[in-house]
Amino acid sequence: MKEEIDVAIIMGSDSDLPIMKDAAKFLDDMGISYEIKILSVHRTPEKAFEYANSLKERKVKVIIGGAGGAAHLPGVFAAMVPVPVIGVPIHTKTLSGVDSLYSIVQMPSGIPVATVAINGAKNAAILASTILGVSNDTIQKKLCDYKASLKTAVIEKDNKLQELGYEAYIKQM
Repeated sequence: MKEEIDVAIIMGSDSDLPIMKDAAKFLDDMGISYEIKILSVHRTPEKAFEYANSLKERKVKVIIGGAGGAAHLPGVFAAMVPVPVIGVPIHTKTLSGVDSLYSIVQMPSGIPVATVAINGAKNAAILASTILGVSNDTIQKKLCDYKASLKTAVIEKDNKLQELGYEAYIKQM
């Protein structure tokens, strides 16, 4: 466990890792320090509470929590650690992730969890970067560059669509 990090990425199961890796990749691209942990507030509550307390002591700035089904992990951490928590509802076979979404987004008054789309780990990392960028010019510049690249990509795709026509464009996709 790294002593000083900006972001903690937590998830309820290793099955969430294929989704949550997108958050880690974006934070890597931004040069933001993080660590990843698998925790369960249901199966290993003592370990989860111990880790939450360590985040307070280590002055972690943002938590990204991915969870599926009864997705209590982000909410429990929001109740315990006084930093922004961003919930990533994970797609489930039973209810396609709507259960996860409702579990994360329906927090009681006083315990907010910012919530992104189902499987939206990359957006969670972008939001975490935006939060950190408020007080860090380097991160803010990288975010501006990233958003400019999105704009450029859309313009390039439209130019290609106009050049090829929609049938040819679809065939080359």
